[in-house]
Amino acid sequence: MSPTPPARRLRLGLPRRMFSQLLLMQLAIAAGVTVLATGLFLAPLSDQLDDQAMRRALAIAQTTAEQPQIARDLQSTSPSVNGPVQVEAERIRRATQAEYVVIMNTRGVRWSHTDPRQIGGIVSTDPARALAGEQVMEIDDGTLGRSARGKVPLRDSDGDIIGAVSVGIAYDSVRARLIHAIPGLLAYAGGALAVGALAAWLISRRVQRQTRDLAFSDISALLAEREAMLHGIREGVVALDRGGRIRLLNDEARRLLGIGDEAVGRSLDEALGEGRTTDVLAGRVTGTDLLTVRGQRVLIANRMPTDDGGAVATLRDRTELEQLGRELDSTRGLIDALRAQDHEHANRMHTVLGLLELEMYDDAVEFVGEVVGDHRATAEQVTEKIRDPLLAALLVGKATVAAERAVALWISDRTWLPDQLIDPRGIVTVVGNLVDNALDAVAGTPHARVEVELRAEGRTAVLRVRDTGPGIPADHRELVFTEGWSTKKPPAHGKRGIGLSLVRRLAERQGGSATVTEADGGGAEFTVVLPEALAGPGLEPALTVPAVVEEES
Repeated sequence: MSPTPPARRLRLGLPRRMFSQLLLMQLAIAAGVTVLATGLFLAPLSDQLDDQAMRRALAIAQTTAEQPQIARDLQSTSPSVNGPVQVEAERIRRATQAEYVVIMNTRGVRWSHTDPRQIGGIVSTDPARALAGEQVMEIDDGTLGRSARGKVPLRDSDGDIIGAVSVGIAYDSVRARLIHAIPGLLAYAGGALAVGALAAWLISRRVQRQTRDLAFSDISALLAEREAMLHGIREGVVALDRGGRIRLLNDEARRLLGIGDEAVGRSLDEALGEGRTTDVLAGRVTGTDLLTVRGQRVLIANRMPTDDGGAVATLRDRTELEQLGRELDSTRGLIDALRAQDHEHANRMHTVLGLLELEMYDDAVEFVGEVVGDHRATAEQVTEKIRDPLLAALLVGKATVAAERAVALWISDRTWLPDQLIDPRGIVTVVGNLVDNALDAVAGTPHARVEVELRAEGRTAVLRVRDTGPGIPADHRELVFTEGWSTKKPPAHGKRGIGLSLVRRLAERQGGSATVTEADGGGAEFTVVLPEALAGPGLEPALTVPAVVEEES
């Protein structure tokens, strides 16, 4: 038999969910504030009711003492149950609903009282202060119990004190007013508490929706994980608010975009300037895995809108991958050139072998001489016009690849480029991309031809590549320079649409331009202008050299 699972202990304490905790805290605050407010209101209410009762008693006593007939009757009559002073005092008591109205002489003998048996007796409390001319308000105990009292002196027509008037308000009536006020006050407090509870519930529900019903511990853990993730991942993260302002940048985004903490709170246009990167991050260019170039880096960007109207963009660095891709393309081109040379060399060796077997020795010698001379002439023609070794080697290799693909690669008779390039690798990238695109465009077409023109104009390098392919429609002549745009199938190592965008970016970074037009006779003509590309003024050739290099398979 399986062991019986242990009984779960009932755990008391706050609930885990933020909604429940927040609701309980708000209810506790609302209840506490209601109780405190009610207590603060009730605390002075009793004193206020006492003061009101004493002032009322004092006012009745003052009104009574102001009647001159009472003073005359006090002086002219003796205390009796049916005397004029008792009759008038009882009338005032009934009219004012006082507990008693006592009129006394200077010795404290009562002339009036609610209990007729007390008439003629001495008052139970000391009237000295009233007989001294003071007006007295107090809460005290007498023959009728506890009461709120008002005492004033009684004066004759000459203003001399001849007695005192004491009026009492039953203290039970004061306490009854207080008790009567409590239910109404509690009703108001209960209503306020109910409104507060409803408001607390609505606020808690809103917080519950916004926090996805998470617990405080979950939110704390999420914040810690968020910080670790943002600063640990090797992808750039840019968070934007609904106004398009940057509100968060992680370390990788700062590195890739070349900006710092000063960009937080600023718009993308202010922080990054105009360009495709800004357009992609701002959502003005839509799509997934969008290519963009920032400085020397090739980036892949994705943008995801958030519920609050903002967005989060991620950036991946593809610079090294693109460099590896270009190296792979170069290696593949070199392999294609070697394969072409091997194919051509095998054909020529077979030709030489046949001539030797036929004992046509003179023809064999002549054939070998022509082959060697053709290769030497091709290399010499390129190096005489293009003095930079990297660029010349590139074109010699491309000529071999072109011959293998049945494409004639020509060097224009206007070509002249001295060995004074400031950034030969950059120009090699430009020329290599343009020639590769041209070879792809004309491959498989009849009379395929690509013409390369490299010319120095002072310190400016002008590069032109023409082909006899189908050309580029007018409405696509700007799109071809857009990052990620291509009509070719993507290569194995990644996406296409980077080469021409890098060509334009390189030209624009040097203050130049890259454009495409229709070539004479059809096809496309790419023109790249690179100001300040040479270290000194371009030199003109000392003698005329053959203008065309043509390789045919």
